[in-house]
Amino acid sequence: MGKVLIAGGAGYIGSTVASACLDAGITPVLLDSLVRGRREFTRGRVFYEGDIADGALVDRVFAEHPDISAVVHCAALIVVPESVADPIGYYEANVAKSLAFVGHLHRNGCDRIIFSSSAAVYRAEDGSPVDESSPLAPQSPYARTKAVCEEMFADIAVAGPRVLSLRYFNPVGADPELRTGLQLKRPSHALGVLIQAHEEGRPFPVTGMDYPTRDGTGIRDYVHVWDLAAAHIAAIERFDSVLTGRPESKRSLAVNLGTGSGTTVRELCAAFNEVVSTPLETVDTGRRPGDVAGGYTKSDRAAELLGWTPKLSLADGIRSALDWLPVRDELLKD
Repeated sequence: MGKVLIAGGAGYIGSTVASACLDAGITPVLLDSLVRGRREFTRGRVFYEGDIADGALVDRVFAEHPDISAVVHCAALIVVPESVADPIGYYEANVAKSLAFVGHLHRNGCDRIIFSSSAAVYRAEDGSPVDESSPLAPQSPYARTKAVCEEMFADIAVAGPRVLSLRYFNPVGADPELRTGLQLKRPSHALGVLIQAHEEGRPFPVTGMDYPTRDGTGIRDYVHVWDLAAAHIAAIERFDSVLTGRPESKRSLAVNLGTGSGTTVRELCAAFNEVVSTPLETVDTGRRPGDVAGGYTKSDRAAELLGWTPKLSLADGIRSALDWLPVRDELLKD
């Protein structure tokens, strides 16, 4: 495939996809404003610092790399509480700039976009699995920006670049070679809070015992970030075969990326304790305001169209997240 432009290529997902590209013989060209991305993740890689909405910069990237054959669009703000506090900033960064970006791509003759979407576009309140035909009901400004972008790209795809929207479930872990990983020292997702509780020697609060799941605790679909990266390689390599032959109105498509099986909070804690030497204690507490049972994906479409199924286990993800922590502290000088 020659070269692939990765917008947001200095972030967690984008930098991991870039590593997978290098391993697959594809040259990644990174574009990142470094608002959330890290310069350390761009070392030794082709990198342009700037905004996806900067038309002159995008034109320069394509002028200097005319053999870019596809774009992976990971550039976005992704913190749910922050999106509630600053919806204008989120719509500007995630929607308005994405619209400008796709215009610049179209002008430069780029016809293949792989969009980082999110499972947050689904309601996923009752602990049951969802597939790509499940109703969309995003519950936060962040999630709505992803749903709006998907709809916007679908409209644009009829007459402009074709789009594969990859709806990520819950990424965990790091690149197995530990080239990159989560930028944050203290991530707010469940595994991050688990690790922090374990480091500090305090019990992990299991919030909610009465959800409609097999053990009463919330359920999520944790997918190893390296498996996610492999799905992007498959999407790059199979892009034309997935979207060729579809009617004009189907020049865009959404694909769920998850394990296809859910993990409850209790199961996550048990998997964590299988990896660490000192077991983590838990304490049962009540639901937090706004919490839902969650859900997980059916991965049939990803298997059928991308030939992709996850290869790595939850224990692999937990282990690599723990292995990444000392590397992160050495690599990223906060």
